[in-house]
Formats: sequence, C-alpha cells, structure tokens
Amino acid sequence: MSLLNQLFNRGVFGTRCHFNCVMNSIFIVFCSKTCLNLAISRIKLLQNKRDMQLKQMRKEIAQFLQAGQEPIARIRVEHIIREQNTGNAYDILELFCEFVLARVPIIENQKLTLSLSFQQNRDCPQELREAIASIIFAAPRCSDVPDLLHIKNLFTTKYGKEFVTAVSELRPDSGVNRTIIEKLSVHAPSGAAKLKVLKEIAEEYNIAWDSSKTEAEFSKNHEDLLGGAKQVGGGATPQTPSKSSSFNSAPSTKKNSEVSMHNKQAYEHLEAPSPSINKAHLNTHEIEPSLKNNDAYPDRDDVKSETRSQSCDVLEKARAAIAAAERASAAARAAAALVHNNTFATPKLEGRSS
Repeated sequence: MSLLNQLFNRGVFGTRCHFNCVMNSIFIVFCSKTCLNLAISRIKLLQNKRDMQLKQMRKEIAQFLQAGQEPIARIRVEHIIREQNTGNAYDILELFCEFVLARVPIIENQKLTLSLSFQQNRDCPQELREAIASIIFAAPRCSDVPDLLHIKNLFTTKYGKEFVTAVSELRPDSGVNRTIIEKLSVHAPSGAAKLKVLKEIAEEYNIAWDSSKTEAEFSKNHEDLLGGAKQVGGGATPQTPSKSSSFNSAPSTKKNSEVSMHNKQAYEHLEAPSPSINKAHLNTHEIEPSLKNNDAYPDRDDVKSETRSQSCDVLEKARAAIAAAERASAAARAAAALVHNNTFATPKLEGRSS
C-alpha cells in the first residue's frame, strides 16, 4: 500500500504540484516585472510634479519673508521640508525598483524547496534583501504609488508573511534602508532645519532678511500646557498663601457678620420700640454675649481700628434704642395708671352726687 501511494504521489500529485509551483513562480516574476516598470514610471511623473510644487511654495515663502510675515513663513516651511523628504525617499525607491528589475533573473532561477504541505519556503537573496525590504516598508506609506502595494503582495507570496511582518515592524536584521525610515517617518522638523531652509530661500531670491526674530522664536522652550506650567530655574517662584493669612481672614469675616447683625437689630429697635421691659432686657443680654465674642478674638489684621469704631457706633445706637424703649414703657405704665385711676374715680363722684 505504501509503494502504491509513493508511486501515485510521484506520478500524479507530485508532478501536478511541481507544475503549479513552477507556474506560480513564473506568474510572480512576470507580474513583478510589470509592477516594477509601472512604479518606476509613476515615481518619475510624481517627482516632476513635486519639483514644480516645491518651486511655487518656495516662491510664496520668499514673498512672505519680503512682506515681513514671518509667522506664516515659519508654518509653510514645514510643508516644504516634508515634500523634500518625500521626494528624497522616492528617489531612493526608484533606484531600488530599477535594481530589483535588473536582478529579476536571480529571483526567477531561485530554487524551490517543497515541504510536506506543498508550501513554498524560500529565503530572500542577501544582495536583494535591502532593496526588497525597503520597497515592502515604503509601500503602505506611499499612497501616491499603488504599484508598490502590488509588489509587496507579490513578495509576500514569494517569501512568506513572516518576512513581510518582520520588515513592517522593523525587527532587527530586517534590512530596511535607514534613510527610507527617516524620510518617511512622521515627525515635526527641528527649528534648525526650518531656519536653514528659510535662509536658503532668502539667499535664492536675494532678500535682505533679518533672521534674529525667527531664531529667537525657534530657541524658545514652549511649555507643555497639558502637563502644566514648568518652573524655570532663577525665575520668580509663585507665592503661596500662608496659613496665617487664612487664620486672619476667618476672624475678620466673623466680625463683619456680627456687625451686620448688630446693625439689623439696632434698626429694628429704632423703627418699632417694644413697650415691655423684658424684651429690652433680652436685647441687652443678646448684645453682651456678642460683645464678649468680639473681645474673645485677638486683633490680627490691619482693619482692627475700623471694626472697633463700627462696633462702638452700633453699641451706642443699641443703647439709645434701649433707653428709648425704657422711656416708652414707663410712659405706657404711667398712662395705664392714669386710665385706671380715672375709671375708679368716676363711680365715686356719681355716688356723691346722687
């Protein structure tokens, strides 16, 4: 049975699998040639278009510098630096595509090793490793050249997903060109790079530009507003409120509230004096504890004299109100006594007359 299986596999499935692998390799090589030629021609067209855009942008920045609009020029120069970096990366990718296209026969003649599951296990040639790895890394980052994505898919079929994953994640020994990584990385350009480009533009268009303001702006250390303001050494430290000030503010607020209460009580007594003596005594008893409470707090503020003068005025008004209440109560008692005497005197006079 084993002999029959070996003969059957060698005779039918073995030749068919070998034929499929050969046809797949020929198809990959043919497609890679087409995609590489398309990518090279597209990169050349994009580079010509980018050169014209860069010239126009540099001319606009020169006009801004001449008009004294440096803040706008400092922002627009970042677009120029980004386009220049992308153009440099495209130049390197164009060279790598031409290099891989010239070495396609090496990829075509590469030996096939079949495993038990009939999958292709191949290693990327060492002399083509940097070029192929750089193209795979740049493919998703260069949306203007969709042919690079097709080339990446072909290399994924040729060399496996592990190789492409290692290149995409920039693992050690991935072989990606360092310049490609730097030029296609997304980060803000440094102040020195922006200042250098601005000076080149000013020299190119013969503009007498004073770069002192721009240098001072680029040399500033901007604070991180999300993390809070950072203290710089030698600067003025913020003054924090001391505990003594908080303690001083508490008695003053209490005194002000007590003064307002005394004013209210005094006005009530002046407007409607009560005829009873007990209420007057109660008011005197209410005023005396408040005076004790006022004396209990030691004077700690600069407003001591004003609060004392106000409290003295309030006390004088309260005492005057109490005296007026006592006089009113005495007058009321005298009037009541007179009325009482008159009521008893009238019946006696009527009896005598009768």
